[in-house]
This record gives sequence, C-alpha cells and structure tokens, in this order.
Amino acid sequence: MIVEYEERGRTAVIRLNRPEARNAVNQELAEALEAAIDRFEDDTGAWTAVLAANGPSFCAGADLKAIASGGERLGTGRGGFAGLVHRERTKPMIAAVEGPAVAGGMEIVLACDLVVASTAARFGLPEVKRSLLAAAGAMFRLPRALPYNLAMEYALTGDPIDAATAHRYGLVNRLVEPGEAVDAALLLADEVNANAPLAVRATRKAILASTLLDDAAAFRLSGQLIGELYKTEDFAEGPRAFIEKRQPEWKGR
Repeated sequence: MIVEYEERGRTAVIRLNRPEARNAVNQELAEALEAAIDRFEDDTGAWTAVLAANGPSFCAGADLKAIASGGERLGTGRGGFAGLVHRERTKPMIAAVEGPAVAGGMEIVLACDLVVASTAARFGLPEVKRSLLAAAGAMFRLPRALPYNLAMEYALTGDPIDAATAHRYGLVNRLVEPGEAVDAALLLADEVNANAPLAVRATRKAILASTLLDDAAAFRLSGQLIGELYKTEDFAEGPRAFIEKRQPEWKGR
C-alpha cells in the first residue's frame, strides 16, 4: 500500500510508503493519504494521529516525473496538495520526521499540529532555486512556525534548516536521536490522549482560529466552544474524577 494505516491504541499511525521515490507525492499517494485521514477522522476510537514515512526520506515534495507527464494533479479537491494541506481536520496530527522533508514535504509537516524530528531530519523550501513558489501552505504557515525574519530568510534563500535549528526556534516540538521519531511521537500522542478528547479538539480549533481573528471574535469563538463542552458527558466527568481522586475516564462524548 502506498499509504499504510495502523491502529496503536488511541493513536492512528499513518505512513507514507513510497520510499523508492523518497515518498514524493503523486496522485495515487495524495488520494491514499486523504483516504487515511478520512478513516482517522471517522474513527471514534482514534484521538490523535502520527504521520510518518518509510525509508530514509520523510518526503521530497511533488513527484517531478508526475508533473512532467502532465497528467497528474498531485492533490485532491478537498485536501489540496497531498490530500492534506487544505484539509479541514478536527483531531491533532503529529509529524514524525526522519530524514529530509523538503518542498512539498515541508508543507506536509507544516500542515500538522505538532512535529517530532530526529537529528537526521532536515527541512527546506528550495522552490526559489527552481523558479517556483511554495504554494501549498508554506508562505503563511512557515512565518507562524518560525520568527518572521528566519522564515523570510529560509524562503528566499531556499537553504535547508537542520533539525537542531528547527527545534531551537520552535518549528520542532521534540528532537530525538535517529530512528526514534515515531516512538517519541507516540509518547507525545499519549500525553495528548490523556486529556479529554473533545476539549483537545476545541482547544486546537480555538488556537488555529486565533491566528486569523481579532480579539473580540476570538473571545466569541472561545465562548461558543466552551458552551458546547458544557453539554458533554466528559465535562461532568472531569470535576467528578478530581473530587473522587481518580483518573478520569473520557468517553469522547
């Protein structure tokens, strides 16, 4: 399968599986990745996902051979490039990066909510070196993930970002030894999954929206979201578990 899907408790592990092409995105991979995200979003037992890749590269971006053939879009109508970068999701997704994530591969990483990388990872937007523009989200997501001047530098020079630098400036949440990115991402997923899933999703939604809303609109959205949480079973379970001095048993409803 060009995209693998594995259930690991409350976490879905999705792996790009085109290592012979450095996991470059063609139309088949884009459609398969969108299908995997559909499965994850529809699965009430899966609360977080880890997006990883087989082989020495995370993703080399668009498949240039597919582009040259003229017959492939490399995306989907709903998800855009790779079936992911435009996709509206409700649940957190963690990128687990080993090796290069460049061009569209970096844009896949930027579309995720959290990033775990090994010291062997590197990131980059080399599009300007080929008279192209990184049009799958990097132009607005990279300045949100890095300080403005650094984002501008890396976008304009096309130079790679090593994993340690990416971690130092906040693009990478956790930096680990080579070969450990997926395991570390699963541990991070466990930390997220220990919390009430509906509250996690509402929090994610509020944070994403805050980059686009003024304070008044952001307060209104926060009020709307907490109002929705008031009506859930998990909202009652949190205080009850605290009073009874036990771990909460989240139901996701």
